[in-house]
Amino acid sequence: MLEAPALSLLTGGEAVAVAVRQIDPDVFPVYPITPQTPIIQSFAQMVADGQARTEIINVESEHSAMSAAAAAALAGARTLTATSSQGLALMVEVVYIAASLRAPVVMAVGNRALSGPINIHADHSDAMLARDTGWVQLFAENAQEAYDLMLLAPRLAEHPEVRLPVMVGLDGFTITHSAEPVALLGDAKVQAWVGEYRHPYPLLDTANPVTVGPFAMPDSYFELRYQLQEALERVPGVLEALCRGYARLSGREYAAFESYRLEDAERALVVMGSAAGTAKEAIDRLREQGEKVGLLKLRLFRPFPAQALREALAHVPHVAVLDRALSLGSFPPLYAEVCAALYGSPTRLQSYAGGLGGREIYTEDLMRLFGELAELPAGPTRYVGLRR
Repeated sequence: MLEAPALSLLTGGEAVAVAVRQIDPDVFPVYPITPQTPIIQSFAQMVADGQARTEIINVESEHSAMSAAAAAALAGARTLTATSSQGLALMVEVVYIAASLRAPVVMAVGNRALSGPINIHADHSDAMLARDTGWVQLFAENAQEAYDLMLLAPRLAEHPEVRLPVMVGLDGFTITHSAEPVALLGDAKVQAWVGEYRHPYPLLDTANPVTVGPFAMPDSYFELRYQLQEALERVPGVLEALCRGYARLSGREYAAFESYRLEDAERALVVMGSAAGTAKEAIDRLREQGEKVGLLKLRLFRPFPAQALREALAHVPHVAVLDRALSLGSFPPLYAEVCAALYGSPTRLQSYAGGLGGREIYTEDLMRLFGELAELPAGPTRYVGLRR
């Protein structure tokens, strides 16, 4: 039986910084941007204090940060970085390239709204911008999950059946700047868990030269993109195995998604990120009133676990999907994924959007959402907390 670990009061940004220190990557290229800045600020202080040996590279932009990260990872260095919002938008050209080069970079993303107008608070617009880049995308509910997912991410990224970059999303300010108790693992345990980084084809191995970043003609491009698809399809199985190992190490169980009071639910909500905590409170209150409601909280958004989600929701007649981003001119992104996964099922599905630009999503908002879910006919996206 594992001993209960001591708890440390940390913000989500600090918890991620501790995870990075314990991983002790070889290289950390970074350009600061709110609300990611506390991650690199905390970690840089740890490096200055001699607590990690990492080479922090201060670059002139986020585009350069991802360029340096991909190159370092392919050269044979374990590489981590972090960004937010417009920073991710600026680096997205190289984000695509990092995935296509199979560079196992790990990047913490302090999820934040995209401009315009300029906004520095939480929503998932930045991550949704990058959803088709070929990266694995994980979302944390709180500081504890942000810490644990950062420790899972290198193992997933570097796994020989995957070898893809991984984003770990934590909602800006709501998680990055909010302090809560976090159970930390010992440094030696983390070092043993992540092990040594060994790229199978390092650029600096001059005795075994390889071609990186070639021009692909029509006779090869299709197959190379399909290899990315195949690698992403292997992620759920690899993640499941890693989560079992991490549970033995930490006592904390993770999976592609978490079901909360879903077993007998007649109405359910699908959500990602910090809003899941608010949803659990709303569900607990409604359960006390005899309402059969539940939650499916996604941690893994890319690759999307469609079949497993379909099975988990098969018994639920009414399902709402709450997006913290819009896909302007179409359906919100998470709703569109769930809709495709449930295609042909008898479940009645309703789209909601809320929390954009950091707007609060209150417990009462979600209680009302559950109340109308079975009463109102399914229709266009409804908006939580929108002033009209």
